[in-house]
Amino acid sequence: MPIYEYQCTACQAISGFLILNRDEPLTPVCKRCGGRELTRILSRVHVRLSEETRLDRLADSNRLGGLDENDPKSMARFMKEMAAATGEDLGADEIDQMMEEAAGAGEDEGGATADYDDF
Repeated sequence: MPIYEYQCTACQAISGFLILNRDEPLTPVCKRCGGRELTRILSRVHVRLSEETRLDRLADSNRLGGLDENDPKSMARFMKEMAAATGEDLGADEIDQMMEEAAGAGEDEGGATADYDDF
């Protein structure tokens, strides 16, 4: 069953429509603003993976090759990938905020990074 995506010329929103019967005519309507002037766009292929396949991919050590646990941006990127892979609803803004807070926690008032290995 194909899913066709259309972009509204008024608000630029993209709406997807599941086509159950190709013989029925489709009159797409924007899901955001209700506009009727939409242009069909080329959409990405969506593949549903089994739970087992998703977990196998998470366990692949090659995914950790570019990970630097001392770099907040690297950790945020990794957390976003993990959230997407596991289906967790942890927003990108929340991840960025957590990483900013973590980066700020490692600095003392003088702006120098604390060395926690000495404790």
